[in-house]
Amino acid sequence: MSRPVGSADRRWSEDFPETTMAIVGVIGAGVMGGRAAETLAAAGHAVCVFDVVAAAARRLAGAGIAALPSPAEVARTADVVLMYLPGPREVAECVAGAGGLLTTARAGTVVVDQSTVDPETSKRMAAIARATSVGYLDAPVLGRPAMVGKWALVVGGHADDVATCAPVLQALAANVFHIGPSGAGNQVKLLNQLMFGAINAMTAEMMAIAERVGVPPKLLYETITASQAGTVSNLFRELGARIAADDYRDPTFSVDLLVKDVSLAAEMARVHGAPPILARSVEFLNEAARAQGLGSLDTAVMWKCYARFWERSDPVSRAS
Repeated sequence: MSRPVGSADRRWSEDFPETTMAIVGVIGAGVMGGRAAETLAAAGHAVCVFDVVAAAARRLAGAGIAALPSPAEVARTADVVLMYLPGPREVAECVAGAGGLLTTARAGTVVVDQSTVDPETSKRMAAIARATSVGYLDAPVLGRPAMVGKWALVVGGHADDVATCAPVLQALAANVFHIGPSGAGNQVKLLNQLMFGAINAMTAEMMAIAERVGVPPKLLYETITASQAGTVSNLFRELGARIAADDYRDPTFSVDLLVKDVSLAAEMARVHGAPPILARSVEFLNEAARAQGLGSLDTAVMWKCYARFWERSDPVSRAS
């Protein structure tokens, strides 16, 4: 589907060098989207980007990435459009809303949603896109932002759209798994987020109890990570390092996003007649952290919730 930039039906072509590779548009230039855009540009793709925060898009100019003024202009320009957005509402608005991608996307364009949303949103957007001869994939990321290029992508959608996007997806991921029809990629991602939430919650609880019994969380982290214990996961290493440094700003993954992901996963389970048990406790802790004003911080901060729980339940603390 790739064509030389500069075709008569393209706008903004002056921003790109001559190329026969796919022109890739990126919607959302945050932690994930920004790294993806830079990686694709380094791989030789012409890349354009839109973000509601214009400065986030402009900061990528040094990598030869063009900042465009709207999703519609990205869709007018690109062969493949990748979305990295906060949740279902933003995805639906970007795809099918006024001034959205489908208002200008040409037949044969493929939209790839790499956000974490519910399967039903992807099924609905895929149906709307197909009605305009535009392909649509849900391809959420399994992997942390710094591991771009080595991500695993779990993809839902038509096989021909997966094949069309393969060179783009393979630039971002070591493994691309076509799971099934639209929404199937979301299902796997939400299951993964249930496990993420459980590990995060248990790490928070362990660190809070450690401090309560007199073991400094930093010492606990350093001791456990130096061991050969089977409990030492990559996620524990990352969370524990933030706790040891008491650094939760510039989040790798925020409390607000974890609240959204675990809620979507739990709802998916309930809809399919598998009401979650452990996930309900994780949901409570996530919501409590957000209620305490921690939503914009990294999920590692959630261990600090416990001190407030215990202060309220301890009659000695209340008396003092």
